[in-house]
Amino acid sequence: MESRMDGRVALITGASMGLGKAMALKFAGAGAKVALLARRPDVLAEAKAEVAKSGAKVEAYSCDVSDKAALEATWAKVVADFGQVDVLVNNAGASAAKPFESVTDAEWETDFAIKLWPAIRLCRLAFPGMKQRHWGRIINVLNTYAKTPGANTAPTSVSRAAGMALTKVLAGEGAPHNVLVNALLVGLIDSDQWMRRYKQNPGTNKSYREYLDEFAKARNLPIGRLGEAEEFANAACFLASDSGSYINGVAINVDGGMSPVV
Repeated sequence: MESRMDGRVALITGASMGLGKAMALKFAGAGAKVALLARRPDVLAEAKAEVAKSGAKVEAYSCDVSDKAALEATWAKVVADFGQVDVLVNNAGASAAKPFESVTDAEWETDFAIKLWPAIRLCRLAFPGMKQRHWGRIINVLNTYAKTPGANTAPTSVSRAAGMALTKVLAGEGAPHNVLVNALLVGLIDSDQWMRRYKQNPGTNKSYREYLDEFAKARNLPIGRLGEAEEFANAACFLASDSGSYINGVAINVDGGMSPVV
């Protein structure tokens, strides 16, 4: 079975690197037109050039998604350039986890401003058009702590749990209009964040692959390794296409069996 997205327009936040770029590449390869949103213009330009090699229409928009006015203005530009948005992927945000008592008000506010509020605002902008066309897909990228928040995982576990609740609410409201809303929960997947961690340990004599393998072994990952960004993108493409036409309101773990709950 091949998951195709021919003629669809997909908007992805946090799209310049890591999982966001992997999804953009996968969507474009499946026939979609892609709008890339991220903050850094230089990295965005590199991602756009890479995605454009597929031959798909792709545009890049430098935008701080925590800025409401900037986000709304960028949405207007995307619609002007592409005509509509059929698939929305809320992917922006990096992990922030520490003991609860050490999390400041400013850190709570920043985490919600980057991870929860942009998803709320973009869904609010996307829903009317998707309902009118009787076709839409929204994917909220969360992590496994949304289901199983552990000690020392605030504020991310809290904002991601809120994102899972948002997913379920919207899934119920979108279902009568064929607007399907799901979440993909990230486990340990090789991405730019892991490379940055590796580079922050200049004293190590291990290769990057050895570093990842050692970490996977230490964490007792059931599948024995970290996931690949392309594997995550495969799941997203399935949900964003007509292949996933009867999947709605679920939070799917993409974690190689790491999560203790289904």
